Amino acid sequence: MNLKLNISGFLIALIMSITAFAQEGSNQAFWIHEDQVKPSMMSEYMKTSKDLVEACKKNNVKDIQWSVASMDDGTFLSITPIKDLADIQNMNFSDLREKVGDDTFNKMFENFNKCYDNHGDYVTVLVPSLSYMPDGLSTTTPGKEYRVWHRMDVTPANMQKVQSKMKELKDLFASKNSKMHYRIYRSGFGNVGDYFVAVISAEDAMDYDRMSAENDKLMGQEGQKLFDEMFEYVDAYSVKRGSMRPDLSYQASADNTNIAKD
Repeated sequence: MNLKLNISGFLIALIMSITAFAQEGSNQAFWIHEDQVKPSMMSEYMKTSKDLVEACKKNNVKDIQWSVASMDDGTFLSITPIKDLADIQNMNFSDLREKVGDDTFNKMFENFNKCYDNHGDYVTVLVPSLSYMPDGLSTTTPGKEYRVWHRMDVTPANMQKVQSKMKELKDLFASKNSKMHYRIYRSGFGNVGDYFVAVISAEDAMDYDRMSAENDKLMGQEGQKLFDEMFEYVDAYSVKRGSMRPDLSYQASADNTNIAKD
């Protein structure tokens, strides 16, 4: 057995399967880098993140881009849309390293590494067929940077059952013209275990709580029954709150040197 050839064949098949899944039904895959920042290092992490953004803008780095979401528990997500896994290899900081030099570059990422004990990368996939955004599906919601993440961990045996109930819920939301819009993501490459995440945008915490209360009233017993039926197939459920952070995000531009910090 040629182990090298087998591994190579496995990786090619894996990339093809991820690509097919991401493209099916216009699903969009995202590469997520997650940093679990220590409470005592929050200020240092924010400073280092802003230094990285400024360095990329100043040097007009084009090989990589990301948006950042921060959760109230100190988790920071750097989010980059991808077509397939090959994009992850092609998106890197080699351009920045070359422009600022090894010493400056290494120091910057050493400063990051002081801020957490755990971090990692994985892929998550936006599923339009389960998402409810009647005004148009978009991950950017101007004026609504606040985020609430509802995560549902599901066993492989129950994935289809949960998905079926999500479709029923989407239809119910639509029939009642609910004002609570949401996007559904599911686990992808790099995750251990399967899950769905419903992400809801709002202006702030008060706006979300108001919207949630109004939606509960609108859905009534019919909605409660559907949620109860879905949660029979859910192994674990958790809710996190936070917001998008444009000040820690970077988008390549023809002239980033003139982009002011948010």
